[in-house]
Amino acid sequence: MQHKKRILIFSLVYYPNFIGGAEVAIKEITDRLGHAQGTFDTQNSSGQAFEFDMVTLHLDSHLPKVERIGNVTIHRVGWTSDENVSADSLPKSLHLNKYAMLLTAFWEAMRLQHKHKYDIIWSMMATYNSFAALFFKLLNPKVKFLLTLQEGDPIPFIKRRARPLWPLFKMIFTRADTIQAISKYLADFGIEMGAKCPVVVVPNAVDIKHFTQEYSVEEINEIKKKLNKKEGDIFLITTSRLVTKNAVEDIVKAMPLLPENIKLVIAGRGYLEDSIRKLSVMLGVENRIQFLGWLTHTDMPKYLKASDIFIRVPISEGFGNSFVEAMACGLPCVTTPVGGILDFLRDRETGIFAEVRNPESVAKAVTELVRNPELVSRIKRQSFEMVKEKYDWPMIADEMKKVFLNI
Repeated sequence: MQHKKRILIFSLVYYPNFIGGAEVAIKEITDRLGHAQGTFDTQNSSGQAFEFDMVTLHLDSHLPKVERIGNVTIHRVGWTSDENVSADSLPKSLHLNKYAMLLTAFWEAMRLQHKHKYDIIWSMMATYNSFAALFFKLLNPKVKFLLTLQEGDPIPFIKRRARPLWPLFKMIFTRADTIQAISKYLADFGIEMGAKCPVVVVPNAVDIKHFTQEYSVEEINEIKKKLNKKEGDIFLITTSRLVTKNAVEDIVKAMPLLPENIKLVIAGRGYLEDSIRKLSVMLGVENRIQFLGWLTHTDMPKYLKASDIFIRVPISEGFGNSFVEAMACGLPCVTTPVGGILDFLRDRETGIFAEVRNPESVAKAVTELVRNPELVSRIKRQSFEMVKEKYDWPMIADEMKKVFLNI
């Protein structure tokens, strides 16, 4: 009987309240490494069985301390709140949880290790939860340590934030047995931090089947009606957290430079939402901008297909799931040449670049797409083919299976 690899995941947050690129990646990968069969194990096509547990922050008192989500058994640690808890409404009283996680997650992991005897620990991103994974590794050196780099913040900012614990922060990289980065940009970061282990690039991806599904004309028209999209309107859409790194305000600043029939749909929330709303009023474009809040992955393809151009012009980006999702829906993308975006977007081939922090350049890129249908057609065709060939979750899950087997 083949040994099942038991893997303990360290993640700062997780479903159902926190769903970002890192959380989606964990769920897509673990769900696809076989199918749950009423037990705590999954089995892939090679016959190798995997079992997944996770230690993550509790935060929301309405969630159980232990539950099963997909193919992962979740163990939540730390104190909680009865208030509404999400990525954009975390009460101040809970922020200390992140620092306490160095110990609370470590203690829980040690308790679980006594019971399960893990083969691999898997830390999602080099952040608070990674210190707990490091402490675990130091006490259990025979357990393999996989570090995934999914960071979207600028590298200088990450380094400044880690400065008080710099020697320990570097050890997260130097004590890992394998580092998996979602882009060449982040792989270089791992090497720069002194990694002594293999550093492999396995990107994030898109659920091709979900984002290419066909909708009836009536369904798409219903979304257009909700958005008040009139004949002749051109809708830009961004699915972005409203935070500094995503520079959504630069899109808003570009709006006065574009014709009145060009509208903007913002799907996302964040701490900058109020200031972005005020900016739209100050610039007199509030009637051309709609704030939708968070869209579920279930609804997102319909809103993308009801729009014309995907736009996101960040100052930094680890990879950018939103881009490949938009490409799968057949939208041309306007973005900036930063971070992991350079792995998949070629200017005027699979998208179009604007300059960082330059609203005039953003407006110019949008205008070029509006005026050049041949360019749009080429970008849509080439980006869709690229996503289908390289960025489908089943393929990426298979690459991660190899990482788990070879570590």
